Amino acid sequence: MSERTVAAIATPLGEGGISVIRISGTEAIKVADRCFKSFSGKKLCELCGYHALYGNITDGDCSVLDDAVALVFRAPKSYTGEDVVEISVHGGRIVTRQVLRRVLECGAAAAAGGEFTKRAFLNGKLDLTKAESVMALISAQNESAVKISRGAREGRISRDTEGILDKLLETAASLAAFADYPDEDIPGLSPQNFCALLNECKNKCEKLLSTYDAGRIVCEGVNCAIVGKPNVGKSTLMNMLCGSERSIVTDIAGTTRDVIETTVSVGDITLNLADTAGIRTTSDTVEQFGVDRAVKKIDDAQLLLAVFDCSESIDDDDRRLIENIRSKKCIVVLNKTDLPEKTDRSAFVGLETVEISAKNGLGYTELCDKINRICSVRMLSPDDTVLINERQRDCVYRALEAINSAIEAIESGITLDAVGTCVDDAVAALLELTGKRVTNEVCDEIFKRFCVGK
Repeated sequence: MSERTVAAIATPLGEGGISVIRISGTEAIKVADRCFKSFSGKKLCELCGYHALYGNITDGDCSVLDDAVALVFRAPKSYTGEDVVEISVHGGRIVTRQVLRRVLECGAAAAAGGEFTKRAFLNGKLDLTKAESVMALISAQNESAVKISRGAREGRISRDTEGILDKLLETAASLAAFADYPDEDIPGLSPQNFCALLNECKNKCEKLLSTYDAGRIVCEGVNCAIVGKPNVGKSTLMNMLCGSERSIVTDIAGTTRDVIETTVSVGDITLNLADTAGIRTTSDTVEQFGVDRAVKKIDDAQLLLAVFDCSESIDDDDRRLIENIRSKKCIVVLNKTDLPEKTDRSAFVGLETVEISAKNGLGYTELCDKINRICSVRMLSPDDTVLINERQRDCVYRALEAINSAIEAIESGITLDAVGTCVDDAVAALLELTGKRVTNEVCDEIFKRFCVGK
């Protein structure tokens, strides 16, 4: 356990029913007793775990800051594995900060971002994949992301990883036995047997990796840009997807001069949506800056919604845009279908298209279905084990590379004792995944991304 006793506000800072200040460490109960006075006269140090007292939080001159409920958790049966006190006060910015300040005056240090969860990991309450799922659950922006994060929190990644590790360790043990007794006829010590075990591990790693891209889309969202000429309805489409007026809409071409960004939920996924300036040839210096940024968004975006006006004929600016998007993941949005059509649709052959009237909200469901399908989100099953960040994917990928090297070595006739190095590399990568073998630098990098209070 850490020698420092830390404290932080564990609830969002704002107006609400209650705010919670969490204190964790060997001195947590003593620190709380210095500023909390129960109405019964009983002290927190007299309580068993999972018991609470009602009383006042007092300032240094014994004036009352607020009435509060103080709940005691005794080590190791707490979130962090340490002694913990959670003080619930009335929800408000000023009173919450006053109480935290008083707790710090009584001997606690301000917690760093993610410090409570880091302590839970270091004290064996969580492995690293479960710890990472906490922040993923907090930041989840749709139901699918919640399910994926909850699955990781329940230990799906850990269980699947342990299954692979068991097989690899069985292989490593057999290789060690072969190295120690090369002349002995030990059952099961054959290249065929080793290959069978390693191929089983390979298949499991590949299955884990196969869900990563779709899982990342669900959890992090898709960087999506709305592009097109001026006045084709890009801003109206953005407002339709947002369900509110996020972008300014007028009949004047070139109203949007810069990139306007927001986040919206579309079906099962989150779009990190950008409404860009109209792309056209222009002599206006200011407008050209917006056009340049819009063109850059085409290169950077993971998904493009290319909007075209059905009531207008295709021109040279349209043709240049069509050629620019052909190699991208893109949906052609044929807008203004409520007006007489003049567009030659043969220009869009080979591209995904959907018809809408953004002004009237027509075609919204069809567009959402196209977005979900093209992003492959529907491939995920509720029971899938999904890697939730790049660090986890990298660990599994390195394990898979090492397993493939071991299989290739066996098949090429290299002696089995030399294969052991590859197996050891695979084991090391998976131990890093769960945090059983991880450097302090990696650990610090992970937890510094957490919010303070968690």
